Amino acid sequence: MSPAEVLVTTLRQKGLTVAVAESLTGGWVCGALVSVPGSSDVLRGGVVAYTIEAKRILLGLDDEVLARGVVSESVAGAMARAVSGILGADIGIATTGVAGPTPHEGAPVGQVCLGVWSPSATCTWTLHCGGDREAIRAASVSAVIEGARELIDSM
Repeated sequence: MSPAEVLVTTLRQKGLTVAVAESLTGGWVCGALVSVPGSSDVLRGGVVAYTIEAKRILLGLDDEVLARGVVSESVAGAMARAVSGILGADIGIATTGVAGPTPHEGAPVGQVCLGVWSPSATCTWTLHCGGDREAIRAASVSAVIEGARELIDSM
């Protein structure tokens, strides 16, 4: 089974729903989940908030959170929490980072911050990925899906 299949199965077994907020992955996390047959039972939807303005307008992130840097664990956590609330999901998943080719706001290429939110816990972490844009984005998708599954397993 792929990581997305395992996550969808785990969500279904626990009677949980998920929503996704993405920046650097541009919809890949949501796409990975949608590729799993039966994902409509658990996936509420996704938001691609690629710019600071989109994070503010679509997810309602405030300037205080965004001022910490859009490539930060605090923003990833806030994105995950916001999307779960907006779409009425039990779990929120978020990605933000720099896929390149150049650094962004002081964050180097390959720095990725991921977040998974549930009512009982918020998990955020930072990856430092190597490779080109595709490799960085693919690693981010895999890592956040696995992180979500781990959080849900611990619930």
